[in-house]
Amino acid sequence: MHQKGISILFYLIKARINKKGVCAIYCRITFLGKRKQFATGEFIDPSEWSSKNQVAIESKKQNIQVNAQLEIIRTRIKSSYLKLRLEDEAFTVDDIFRDYLGKEAPKEEQYLIAYFNAFLSKLKKLIGIEIQEATWIKYQYVRDYTADFIKWKFKKQDYLLTDITLQFVKDFEYFLKTQRSQDQVTINKCIQRLRRPIREAYAEQLLPSDPFILYKPRRVKKEVVFLTKEELQLFEKHSFSQPRLQTVKNLFIFCCYTGLAYNEMKALKREHIQLGFDGAEWIKLKRSKTGKLISLPLLPKAKELIQFYDSESEYLLPQMSNQKINSYLKEIAGILGIKKRITHHTARKTFASTVLLNNDVPMEIVSELLGHSSIKITQEYYGKIVQKRISDEMKRISKIL
Repeated sequence: MHQKGISILFYLIKARINKKGVCAIYCRITFLGKRKQFATGEFIDPSEWSSKNQVAIESKKQNIQVNAQLEIIRTRIKSSYLKLRLEDEAFTVDDIFRDYLGKEAPKEEQYLIAYFNAFLSKLKKLIGIEIQEATWIKYQYVRDYTADFIKWKFKKQDYLLTDITLQFVKDFEYFLKTQRSQDQVTINKCIQRLRRPIREAYAEQLLPSDPFILYKPRRVKKEVVFLTKEELQLFEKHSFSQPRLQTVKNLFIFCCYTGLAYNEMKALKREHIQLGFDGAEWIKLKRSKTGKLISLPLLPKAKELIQFYDSESEYLLPQMSNQKINSYLKEIAGILGIKKRITHHTARKTFASTVLLNNDVPMEIVSELLGHSSIKITQEYYGKIVQKRISDEMKRISKIL
């Protein structure tokens, strides 16, 4: 039977007659020059088969049933063929046979680095909408680390998604620790970023299971580095003869009294200073990291520095790279005799700890002023500072009692 390129043929292999004197009836589908043959599950005496008409000679009741079954098979094959044609996509004789059996086409094998690349392409379109470019770059680094790990461990360019297990994740952690000399905090971040594309692949049913279900990242004791009240006063009172150090000192102090991260400080414009409901000036802008709106009152120290740098520039503060600021802060710490590793981010920690929490500002307000997405983040970082204050106060009370 021919229909626009498809042929359905029923035939016998007479050389394969069984002990009962009957042989199996086979079906052959031909499409675009390719064949697919299979046993129909029907049997017949070869003498009762018409090769020309491809039917059983209806001399017996069972032969009528055989012909009825063959017609059902023919109709189902034709139906599968027409269904695939209506989908208006290229298909093969194997696709026709799979649809006839009611089976889905097997999914093409997916590889981790190839999938990660596709994930990065989608993520890149969200830059400026949901994420910052710096976030995308961090995912790109993790893709590169993963590719290096696969070469190191498996001597391959890529690795099948379906082969990823919990052991793969553990081996990747070991690789980052021994071959890339990363500390545990950085390792945890890398694995956290690897987890996202893999979980998306699992959601798309490209993996049989989520390899991260039983994975537990190693706990890291988080030490919050901030300036004490005395160290902050030392910063404020010291005047540097070198303009670059004086500028960095001022930028650092400004963030000690606003809690702004580097990107937010750098992007601060006149439009971000607004009169609040109380008639005072407030800083109002979105956090670059979370997109959450920050609303914080402009404290006197920060206001003085804005007025000091008043200029025609669209930005309120001098523009300097984060790398230079951190380099100069290291120099400043040495001059002042502060034996802490100080970076620009230390100012944000100082704002939360020394300026707010040590002045009895409640944790929920600190969380709001820092623009954290959850109070749990604030508690995780600054809970110990509150506990230390409680301990100090209890010791003070104990002495009084």
